[in-house]
Amino acid sequence: MTRIRTIGVPLDLGASRRGVDMGPSALRIAQLCERLSLLGHDVEDIGNLDVAAREDLTARGRSTSYLSAIIDVCGQLAAETEIAVNDGFVPLSLGGDHSLAAGSVAGVASAFHDRGERIGLIWLDAHADLHTPESSETGNIHGMPLAHLLGHGDPELSSISRARPAVLAKNTALVGIRDLDPSEKMHVQQYGVTAFTMREIDERGLKAVMADALAIALDGTAGVHVSCDLDWLDPYEAPGVGTPVPGGATFREGHLAMELISDTGKLVGIDLVENNPTLDLRNTTAELSVDLVRSAFGRKIL
Repeated sequence: MTRIRTIGVPLDLGASRRGVDMGPSALRIAQLCERLSLLGHDVEDIGNLDVAAREDLTARGRSTSYLSAIIDVCGQLAAETEIAVNDGFVPLSLGGDHSLAAGSVAGVASAFHDRGERIGLIWLDAHADLHTPESSETGNIHGMPLAHLLGHGDPELSSISRARPAVLAKNTALVGIRDLDPSEKMHVQQYGVTAFTMREIDERGLKAVMADALAIALDGTAGVHVSCDLDWLDPYEAPGVGTPVPGGATFREGHLAMELISDTGKLVGIDLVENNPTLDLRNTTAELSVDLVRSAFGRKIL
């Protein structure tokens, strides 16, 4: 039995397409907590964080990048994920756009930092999210959280965790990437993270790639935080995402990845982000998301 604390983060300030702020509601409609409880887990839902509405910020003349508001939200979320870990829970952050990971991972890293330990990170995503404010052409902060967790970019956003940086590049693995800008390709090399592309999954198989990714994330660390952008999956499987890229993970590859993570017994935090109900079909993506999370928390076929 695992103690799980769900934290809703209705954040859409980091993306250009609207709608991901409804993601936490869609996951709850798909009975996320109830279905995790049926596996025998102790599940506590603390509701949603208070996130500023985009319309309110625009009316007040705030910058269209919304950076300061996102820093505020990530600070709140870091505090909640840190408290969850210290209370003996695995925090499950429900997005919302992927910029929230700059807070969720930071808080978990802080909790373990105070114990003299580090955490590893597996980033399941079609994109690398390694932009900084200087390298991004769009200014969309949901394309920047991993860079900030590695200590790059905006000083405030990259220093939320007491662990500096929140995660080390040598313990970070990108899995399933297939759509990178030129500057992000350069950052993969400069920052020293290990990146497993969809071609590598095609050639070697998901099991071999995940074994390598988990070995990287767990090398000398207390556990692994998994940050899952639902566009990691193929749009045929998960249509309700704002930045779909063909050629992603299949239904079974998604489940296998989560099952292999569960097998380690070292999951310390998880993000489920970029579920956009306005682009979905009958809540298909949220339903799949709930199934994937159940696999991450030990659901077995037999």
